[in-house]
Amino acid sequence: MLSHRSPAPRRLRTAVIGVLAVVLALLTGTAGTAAAAPPPAKEPLKPGTAFMGAGYRLHEGGDAQEDPPLGALAHTSGVQGIDVSHWQGAINWASVRNSGIQFAWIKATEGTSFKDSRFNTNYVAAYNAGVIRGAYHFARPDVSGGSTQAAYFASNGGAWSRDNMTLPGVLDIEHNPYGAMCYGLSTTQMRAWITDFYNTYKTRTSRDVVIYTTAGWWNTCTGNWTGMYSKSPLWVAHWTSSETPTIPSGFPTWTVWQYTSTGSVAGVSGNVDRNKFNGTRDRLLALANNTP
Repeated sequence: MLSHRSPAPRRLRTAVIGVLAVVLALLTGTAGTAAAAPPPAKEPLKPGTAFMGAGYRLHEGGDAQEDPPLGALAHTSGVQGIDVSHWQGAINWASVRNSGIQFAWIKATEGTSFKDSRFNTNYVAAYNAGVIRGAYHFARPDVSGGSTQAAYFASNGGAWSRDNMTLPGVLDIEHNPYGAMCYGLSTTQMRAWITDFYNTYKTRTSRDVVIYTTAGWWNTCTGNWTGMYSKSPLWVAHWTSSETPTIPSGFPTWTVWQYTSTGSVAGVSGNVDRNKFNGTRDRLLALANNTP
């Protein structure tokens, strides 16, 4: 008698386990999808999770609701690129390249304690897909010196080689997404910090670091400094439908323009920053290979 009744409880247990497995899978999938997009603009970030434009979005009115939709912009001609971090999740770099994207900068480090969790995967996969790529460092002048952070960056993804596929590293220095706009430094201290970063990166890699910033931050926190005028290429963030970006005082022109944070590119889930290079592909390769 008991032997005839025992299969039912076993089937019930099996069914319950199956349901729990499905629920767990759904929860895991949901969490993975949510992790592929930055939090809302006004939600604080945890140290180590900043990304290009994080401070701009939070402090300069660069909310996605104010960021012009890509379809309204006329900046998608010419040499196009993107920048990414772990917030974009898994990326199909072959699709990215096939969609017309020619270059990308990928988050490598932040401060001296954080390395982006997807950097190694993205950096190699972009190269293999034929995307000319480089690394960027999110600056934290409030936690350590510029020289220290440049050395950390160069040792953890920011190195350079003349291989036709590697761009010089980027110093992402913008509004502090974690606190005071200028990281508690005076304009004189900030100039010294940037100089120390530049000198150490140059010594370690032989390259001039590219500076990513906004006109508002640079003019305020460096005091309209002209000290990087002839040294660093400028990557300016200005999310606008205007024909040209507003560039910081002290720079003659822009080399790269981040014109939207709500771009769409095949191979990337959700929004992605879109960028335009100020020149032809030959000039982009010249920047990559450090040739005239």
